Amino acid sequence: MASNSACRLAMQVIEHKYCYMKRFSLFLMLIFILLSVAGGYPTGQVLDRTYYFEDAGKNMPYTLYLPKGYSAKKIWPLVVALHGLFSNPSQIIRYPRLTAQAEKYGYIVVAPMGYNTVGWYGSRGQLSFYTKPNNLGELSEKDVLNVVTIIQKEFSVDSRNIFLMGHSMGGGGTWHLGMKYPEKWAVLGPLAPAAPRNINDLKKIKDTPVIMVMGTKDSLWRSGLKWVEEMKRLNMHYEYIEVKNGGHVRSVIERLPEVFNFFEKHRHQPVERVDY
Repeated sequence: MASNSACRLAMQVIEHKYCYMKRFSLFLMLIFILLSVAGGYPTGQVLDRTYYFEDAGKNMPYTLYLPKGYSAKKIWPLVVALHGLFSNPSQIIRYPRLTAQAEKYGYIVVAPMGYNTVGWYGSRGQLSFYTKPNNLGELSEKDVLNVVTIIQKEFSVDSRNIFLMGHSMGGGGTWHLGMKYPEKWAVLGPLAPAAPRNINDLKKIKDTPVIMVMGTKDSLWRSGLKWVEEMKRLNMHYEYIEVKNGGHVRSVIERLPEVFNFFEKHRHQPVERVDY
């Protein structure tokens, strides 16, 4: 009797282990399927990443958001978001509404560091006395371009639909990089921008759609109006959103849905991806 009981107990243990292993195998298979759809990358969440910036001799942080439906089987628009003075990539990509809008339209979002918190992305801003290292502007600008290249190589990005936007100092960087590399960007979104001084270069992007947001209580508002007037003079395709009694930050955050809607309206029709 004792022998039979021991056998039954052993069989129950074996059966339990088999069922556990079977469930665990199914779980692993499900994880594998989910990861394979996104190419092995987590989706629907902000990812803090780094890369080695050879010119600077150190690792550079940037943040990335892949929409939940991301798959390498099709190409995706990319939004490049430039943070403001003394801010960082982790802050701007977590602005309320930003990733929700990226999810709504199916956009990848990346936020570069711009070398440091005061690099101005190569533009000349009101606080341009931050000049260490001596080639700060060059490094800040190149960091953005490096990150865009990294994302294009690693993910399935639609090169015809790369949207550049930025807040405050990042808005100035949006103007600067937009005018310097007009062939790279489908649309520009300078948001409450600390504008650079080269307003005459706007003619270089007179065919590029622009959406600009300013609050009337923002200290940068009046300087921003000069850029609106110049866009009007050049007969550019632009949308200017003026937030009455709006400040420097909330005006931008509240109007992000309109910014992304503008991106979507001017999105080039995708070309079917063909894998050989």
